[in-house]
Amino acid sequence: MKSTVRYAFLKSLPVLFGYVFLGIAFGILMQQAGFPVWMSLLISLIVYAGSMQFVLVTLLSSGASVVMTAAMTLLINSRHIFYGLSFVEKFKAMGKKCFYMIFSLTDETYSVLCSVRPEDKVDQKKAMFLIAVFDQAYWVAGAVAGAAVGGILPFDTTGIDFSMTALFVVIFLEQWRSEKSHLPAVSGLISATAFLLLLGPDNFILPSLIVTVTILLLCRRKIEEKTEVRGDAD
Repeated sequence: MKSTVRYAFLKSLPVLFGYVFLGIAFGILMQQAGFPVWMSLLISLIVYAGSMQFVLVTLLSSGASVVMTAAMTLLINSRHIFYGLSFVEKFKAMGKKCFYMIFSLTDETYSVLCSVRPEDKVDQKKAMFLIAVFDQAYWVAGAVAGAAVGGILPFDTTGIDFSMTALFVVIFLEQWRSEKSHLPAVSGLISATAFLLLLGPDNFILPSLIVTVTILLLCRRKIEEKTEVRGDAD
């Protein structure tokens, strides 16, 4: 168990350095909007939606309706539907923990889970669960800290969001080196770049995910065959 906990913690470290500071930024916004510390804690525990939490501050402050809030949440986090497709079987095999895994599947947690590989003395299912728990704990800790001291200590979060970009780059490179087939990485890179140029940074994610998932579904058998052939050769 110690090996599994250590493995999960080390895997989650890149998220730690991003989530704590982004959580602090969220907590500060909540404090500046006049909400108590317990609201930051509650939202981070039961909503835990990254960028949507920042939007939620504005929605709560403006008195937006439940319908409006639900619609915004669905639009902003719809990309998670596509993330979850690649983990359906793994999550189902985790029993009751699957419900928490679905709830906690953020962009960054998804990226880290993609890099989890079986190792000696490491329980892969428990490691995945612990990674998800660690990641949310980092966000909750940051949010509470930001809400508690945000009005006292000045804190400049300019540029801190780049830590998430760096995380994705590192995981992409690791996936490229470890995976047998590069089609998923290439298709995702090309579709994301194309839609970024066509639609701009605010609208490219969902269309690029749809195209990438479609390509992977169409080429699934070819990817699996290539993986099996190269796995036998190794």
